[in-house]
Amino acid sequence: MHKQAVDVAMIGHFAKDKLVFRGREEISCGGSVYYGAIALRRMGLSVAVITRLRADDFGRLDELKREGILVFAQPAEQTSGIENIYFTEDMDRRMCKPLGFAGPFRLEDLPDIEARVFIIGPIMAGEVDLPLIEELAKRGPIALDVQGFVRVREGDELVLRDWPEKEEGLSHVRFLKADSAEAEVLTGTTDLKKAARELASYGPREIVLTHAGGVLVYADGRYHEAPFRPRELKGRTGRGDTCFATYLGKRLTSPPEEACRFAAAVTSLKMEKPGPFRGSMREVEVFLRQHRT
Repeated sequence: MHKQAVDVAMIGHFAKDKLVFRGREEISCGGSVYYGAIALRRMGLSVAVITRLRADDFGRLDELKREGILVFAQPAEQTSGIENIYFTEDMDRRMCKPLGFAGPFRLEDLPDIEARVFIIGPIMAGEVDLPLIEELAKRGPIALDVQGFVRVREGDELVLRDWPEKEEGLSHVRFLKADSAEAEVLTGTTDLKKAARELASYGPREIVLTHAGGVLVYADGRYHEAPFRPRELKGRTGRGDTCFATYLGKRLTSPPEEACRFAAAVTSLKMEKPGPFRGSMREVEVFLRQHRT
């Protein structure tokens, strides 16, 4: 019997988040597997999601299934979630508080599937350990979002801490994503280009760094940059998840420079509306034509 095969397999907690902005609160779905998987489906790619959450929250996964995403869910005592409290109008400064934690993934949670790339997209530290990274690396290329290794629960807060196992962990990774704050925690520098070079020295071939203004890619010794250009800012949450997933989706068929521009375009459009990117590829093409320079 043949294994199920998809273009992209994503592993990470599906989240039930609370967003606080301008004094208003709302509950929304979240997590890399939510924002990333839906954007990848809009690209026409086949996607599998491997996740953990409370059984009585399984209904929230119907949104992914309606998009044609293959979902493998394990029941947990809690559903992970984060309270994001935004302090600035550009929504780039925020405080994160943990609302729940669905526990670590186990090797037996991994379905027997094939993928052209495996995206490890945890929300916070403790979801994915080194043995799981090593096992997935045997199956195919690994893309890793480092937020789920440096975002650590301390009491009722989520704080950024260096990843003690980064040298060994990153040696298994082909594509690495961090935001500017995470890159600084890992490397000690605020210079994004310098941080990208240092992160690449641990083994990843391609580094994707997001920041308030856009995305920086370091691949094959070259830098590629593209700005975020949302016409209005209503969907900051999920920015990095969307950018990394669409970069990887485009990299299946295109070089880093083109994937960088494409990911920035999709992310710009996503930031104009709350929730995941639900637009069409035609919208992205129009956006790219309008912003050729």
